[in-house]
Amino acid sequence: MRLIIAIVQNEFSPKLIKSLTAKNYRTTKLSSTGGFLKSGNTTLLIGVETEKVDEVIEIIKEECKGKKVKNGEKEVTVGAANIFILDMEDFMKI
Repeated sequence: MRLIIAIVQNEFSPKLIKSLTAKNYRTTKLSSTGGFLKSGNTTLLIGVETEKVDEVIEIIKEECKGKKVKNGEKEVTVGAANIFILDMEDFMKI
């Protein structure tokens, strides 16, 4: 069992959650802020079986694309998602 923590830009979260739900992946959505441009983010907690991790990452890649933004006079490319994958020793649904 793995816990995927995906921090995505707010603009991508509705479509990503819809895609994950369509493939029967449940998510917990947390609003968060921070990062390079102090923009709004959504943190998704997704518990999956180990063999499903690659499929979830592919869904995130499809729905969240990086973009170019102005930072002062410079234009920088900002990633659309940061993903952390944690091993889970146990899981309980109560």
